[in-house]
Amino acid sequence: MPIRLTALTDPAAAPGARREVWLAEEDGVPVGSAHLRTSDRDDRWHLAELELTVHPAERRRGTGGLLLDAAAAAARAADRSVLLAGADEGGPGEAFLAARGLRRVLVLAAARLPLAEADEAALTVLAERPHPGYRLVSWDGTVPDDLLDRYVAARPAMDDMPVGDTGFGAVRWDADRLRSAAAAVAARGDLLTTTAVLADGPAGEGGGMVAFTELVVPGDGTGDAQHYGTGVLPGHRGRGLAGWMKAEQIRAVRRRHPALAGLLTDTAEHNVPMRRVNEALGYRPTHRTCHYRLDL
Repeated sequence: MPIRLTALTDPAAAPGARREVWLAEEDGVPVGSAHLRTSDRDDRWHLAELELTVHPAERRRGTGGLLLDAAAAAARAADRSVLLAGADEGGPGEAFLAARGLRRVLVLAAARLPLAEADEAALTVLAERPHPGYRLVSWDGTVPDDLLDRYVAARPAMDDMPVGDTGFGAVRWDADRLRSAAAAVAARGDLLTTTAVLADGPAGEGGGMVAFTELVVPGDGTGDAQHYGTGVLPGHRGRGLAGWMKAEQIRAVRRRHPALAGLLTDTAEHNVPMRRVNEALGYRPTHRTCHYRLDL
């Protein structure tokens, strides 16, 4: 029987974003799927992001090609100019994408910190080391109103993170986007917790925000939590702020969620300073993910 593609409707589409889904079937049996995400935001308008999966027993029969062609056609119809797809380095997905003419543009190095094996003494030394002129602040969920403007001003700390030739530009954060991101995490039942660094200065009590790190903890407090953004504004780098706030966040999450197993992170392979911070905190490499690009 020939492979049949069925377009599905996404029941959980977020405002300003769309996801198109195709299910590949043979004789009524699912053999693969593709998920295409697009955004209406100006800084992501040109991009379409693809997740493509084919059952191992059904590979090399053309299913992946059919799904990729359907997704690429939909991206073109939506006036997108770049299609991005990811695959584990050295795996069949990477070989497939390369064979289909996509080019590798970014490698992310994934790492995990097993919390049961974290060095509490070393974390305490890092978290309690004095940083004159700076202090730590933390919150759960949406940023408090008294920190909102300072958090918006700190978000450009991630603008220069390495993204290769993916086409990802700087994300333009404002108050509404910050609130929306926190609400999306809460809506799926998870906890967004943020630790930030305030510097002494005139930007209100406690000074301006110069660094931040985000962590999403599963709603039931078990399994692995996932790091989101971490950034330090350029004028405050080289002072140990990233390790300081991440060490404090790790200590806090261990106390609050004793059943949590580990923390996950991924960092561009060329982002050597952040990778060194994670290594010093005890994160261990797990795998590498390659991002591939197709110009439409």
